[in-house]
Amino acid sequence: MVTVRAPATSANLGSGFDVFGAALSRPADVVTVEKAAETTIEVTGVGAQYIPEDPEKNTVGAVVKALDAPARIHIDKGVRPASGLGSSAASAAGAAVALNRLYDRGLSREELVPIAAEGEAVVSGVAHSDNVAPSILGGFTVTTAEGTRSVDAAIPLVVCLPDVAVSTRDARRVVPETAPMDDLVETVGNAATLAIGMCRSDPDLVGLGMDDPVVTPERARLITGYDEVRERAFDAGATGVTVSGAGPAVIAACRDRDRRGVAAAMLDAFDGAGIEARAYQSRIGRGSTILDE
Repeated sequence: MVTVRAPATSANLGSGFDVFGAALSRPADVVTVEKAAETTIEVTGVGAQYIPEDPEKNTVGAVVKALDAPARIHIDKGVRPASGLGSSAASAAGAAVALNRLYDRGLSREELVPIAAEGEAVVSGVAHSDNVAPSILGGFTVTTAEGTRSVDAAIPLVVCLPDVAVSTRDARRVVPETAPMDDLVETVGNAATLAIGMCRSDPDLVGLGMDDPVVTPERARLITGYDEVRERAFDAGATGVTVSGAGPAVIAACRDRDRRGVAAAMLDAFDGAGIEARAYQSRIGRGSTILDE
């Protein structure tokens, strides 16, 4: 038996659509696997009632097939589904790391990324790696057709999750198919700034680089109260604010001294919009960790 803690993640970070990702120190899923003749899946925890346990419909089932590793699998959800925090990716990443160890497949963490991404295709229709990569590798990740690169970064973060749901499929439908050249140039410049900030563990540069004039404004319209939440977070000391992944979670970069105030301000803004929310004072953290075997 192998148990793995797989962290929540934030994809895109504003300017890095489908490329950037970051592992969060909290929340996380805990995935336990045990060898079996046939695969069974049990899901408990937050939002478990919305997650199919049929291996053909669960992200973990695709990972099992890819690794040829049937198992009894228990997923204790700490990452709420439809949150913008890589819920499906955390389960797939945790299963990939756990099954690789359980069956002694000998694959590297980098080799596990595309395998876990196959699980993402089950729920979103696309085998993208921007969430599974940081959940497996940890740190700040950049995923392209050539593979994934990661770097450790000490950036304090606040993630505020409202009690509403935005599906990945719906959030992808609002992404513009074209963009003005000026917006593309601005986005590339911001993405470069963010990447430099991550390499330097500089929350000011990271925050400055989060701005995105193309995708984020469209997704923000799906989140009631987003503009007020963003403004209040900046007033409390955030260096950057954007939609986390497909949303509805909103993520803010900040300095350590400002994390509590930023979290309180974001919660208050959602409350003012009539929406309950939960805030996580987090930071860029480690990838999937084996807890027990």
